[in-house]
Amino acid sequence: MNDKKKKKQKVLPDEGVNFALKKLKDGQKGREGSIEAVLKKVKVLEDRVKQEPLKRKTLKDLSMEDLYREVVDRPESEIAAAIEQVMLAVAKSIMDGNGFAYQLPSRGQNDQVYIDKLDRIVLKNKSTQAAFTNMSSVRKVTILTRVMQLIHGVLSKGIHVTKRDLFYTDVKLFKDQKDSDAVLDDISCLLGCTRNSLHVVASEKGVVVGRLQYKEDGDDIDCTKMGVGGKAIPSNVDKVTDMKTDAKFVLLVEKDAAFMRLAEDRFYNKYPCIIITAKGQPDVATRLFLSKVKRELKLPVLALVDADPYGLKIISVYMQGSKNMAFDSANLTTPDIKWLGVRPSDLDKFKIPEQCRLEMTAKDIETGNHMLKEDFIQQNPDWVKEVEIMLQTKTKAEIQALSSYGFQYLSEVYLPLKLQEGDWI
Repeated sequence: MNDKKKKKQKVLPDEGVNFALKKLKDGQKGREGSIEAVLKKVKVLEDRVKQEPLKRKTLKDLSMEDLYREVVDRPESEIAAAIEQVMLAVAKSIMDGNGFAYQLPSRGQNDQVYIDKLDRIVLKNKSTQAAFTNMSSVRKVTILTRVMQLIHGVLSKGIHVTKRDLFYTDVKLFKDQKDSDAVLDDISCLLGCTRNSLHVVASEKGVVVGRLQYKEDGDDIDCTKMGVGGKAIPSNVDKVTDMKTDAKFVLLVEKDAAFMRLAEDRFYNKYPCIIITAKGQPDVATRLFLSKVKRELKLPVLALVDADPYGLKIISVYMQGSKNMAFDSANLTTPDIKWLGVRPSDLDKFKIPEQCRLEMTAKDIETGNHMLKEDFIQQNPDWVKEVEIMLQTKTKAEIQALSSYGFQYLSEVYLPLKLQEGDWI
């Protein structure tokens, strides 16, 4: 029958590899040095980044410091003194007959707003009372007081502890680590200091490899000599000093598996770069480290994430901050990250086989629609198009889908071609 539907033609692995390889070779014809040809557009981007002003806009620059709240790094002696002042104010309140209570910054969802001129999320300057006599807040007040006491002791000794250490100092009170962790942001916001200033750090999670040398607490670190596992990003990023590099860009990778592939293939030797991953959802230390690298070395940052709403969400946390830490967005965010891949449009462009594409779940679609409404996406038409492709096709894919063309396709074909074409948004 003539009206029979045609079956979708299968893309053979060789077809996809040959297609991309041909484009890669065509782009290098008649040029001296294939690596220089691949990195020509990266060099243009790097030059532009190096010309950007060093200082980012602050709330003070916009005369908004009374409307919104941001924290800053403060020395340990100042934080210890600030805790003492808070406790003296509490004691005075009790003696005056007003009871035991804290005036804590409001950090609800409606208090976190995106400021276009700053290109990041900030916190409104509002407060709520947490009283010891109120059944709904008595436990929080107790935990907050105990944690402030512990932090004061840590600061007085000039040492750093992990959040896990803090939890084990009073397991009966805290019961669950998330209870002791939760008040750290409240204390940071209350004292007007960064989380790092409290000397309580999270366990190491992120890793870095590639063309980066620095000193860590006086020790020389060379990230080209850290094997396939990379160098763990230190919890206390303040100890990282004297950064040096000959890299042309930073490659920010979502997945540990993709990071390992690039590290094992020594991708950074052929294409001078620094490769960073937080192994999924970014932690505070990795966000601080990336921000420090971008600020001090003035390199473009290119993101390699899954072609799904959560990959985009990860980029957004690095770029504009997370809502639960909106008060510290000035220190934690890295502006102007370019979305290199894997993008929804790449699935057809690189002829990714149908069997490697996944159907989006209802939760994926809900997250995608939410992301589409985000201010930072709406101001970039190219990002909007990519999210729309994702939602229209109801299709997603992981970075590992590229492995259908071979385990080294990512490092030897896909990324070089993307870099050569300047195919980022």
